[in-house]
Amino acid sequence: MSLFGGVLSVKGVAFLIFSILLVSVLGYALGRIKIKGVSLGTAGVFIVALVYGVVFYPLLSSELFVRVGENGETYVSSALKVVENLGLILFVTSVGFIAGPNFFSNFKKNFKSYVLIALVIIISGGLTCAACIAIGQNFTELNNKEFTAMLVGLLSGSLTSTPAFSAAKATAANVSPELENFISVGHGIAYLFGVVGVVLFVQLMPKLLKADMNVERSYLKAAEKEDKNKKPYDKKLFEFDEFGFFPFCVAAALGVFVGSIKGFNFSLTTTGGCLLVSLIFGHFGRFGRISVMPKEHVLKTFREFGLLLFLVGAGIAGGASFVKYFNGIYFVYGVIMTVVPMIIGFIFAKFALKLKLLNNLGSITGGMTSTPALGALIGSSGTEDVAASYAATYPVALVSVVIVSEVLILIFGQ
Repeated sequence: MSLFGGVLSVKGVAFLIFSILLVSVLGYALGRIKIKGVSLGTAGVFIVALVYGVVFYPLLSSELFVRVGENGETYVSSALKVVENLGLILFVTSVGFIAGPNFFSNFKKNFKSYVLIALVIIISGGLTCAACIAIGQNFTELNNKEFTAMLVGLLSGSLTSTPAFSAAKATAANVSPELENFISVGHGIAYLFGVVGVVLFVQLMPKLLKADMNVERSYLKAAEKEDKNKKPYDKKLFEFDEFGFFPFCVAAALGVFVGSIKGFNFSLTTTGGCLLVSLIFGHFGRFGRISVMPKEHVLKTFREFGLLLFLVGAGIAGGASFVKYFNGIYFVYGVIMTVVPMIIGFIFAKFALKLKLLNNLGSITGGMTSTPALGALIGSSGTEDVAASYAATYPVALVSVVIVSEVLILIFGQ
């Protein structure tokens, strides 16, 4: 079978599928391990995928999968990117549908809070990055442009932000083409803790604060109940299929299209597009006499399966370059850029905005643009309603982190 001008073997596809299944099994097993009540959850899949990528990526890249011409150029990274993007689409679209019914009322009520949290997190992350550049450039063998590119890459990895990563690469290329590689290396080094750090944070904070999760859930349930009272479900609506696959696929397809639209060198990306469209579908639940709301169990299944695929695809690909480019001091910079804005954002939301704990943590996952952390928070909190805070904060953070990354390169990378 021909793929991109190369040869795709059935054996290779089977090995890729086997890899996904094996990583999933081991990842979920790791995620179930609890230490003082804290576990990695689905993020355990990412850790296993990263290790798997370190060990087996060369095998995936060999003739077992795709070989092109005499030089052995491979497309395994493209295959993993398909797995990652499919997972992202499934996860984000599910989150939008789940959050939709009470998203707009919640957003209207807390609009200023969500905008401020996102801005505080991203700006503090940018300032932290700027401080690391200013201090660290005196202790590095890289020149100013290279060091700046490396640390801006670390920032995008710390916030697990693909849009910021892409924007930073484009801006760096305009300054000097070779700087793109430094952006990529920095992103890869920081991405691991960017995922795991936020996952652990949203689980640790309730325990450190000795929060009663039943009480915290009740605050969200009250808002959810008020929205549902306004929109009673009509059983007479026409459904295209029993499970709601039709509206889900329509929302996902429209989301990918909306996310691909570019203006002023910016786009919502697949994540933002799918989130926006599914929020609208979930909010209305119907268009005329046609139901556009998938069944709840379908959404939960797609959400978990999507997160799984996303972590497998991103983890295996990340593992391929993690060891090669790993540098202890840059990893420390990445940790700082993850922890500082996250803590500042949490403190600001708690004491300045007086947000309830789960609204606060949901906003943190959105402000940190952390898809895996949202999955972990849903699991540890025991409620889907935290997704509304993520969905409200995420778009503001998405735009902000792209702008901050570009500004940092333009200021320090000249």
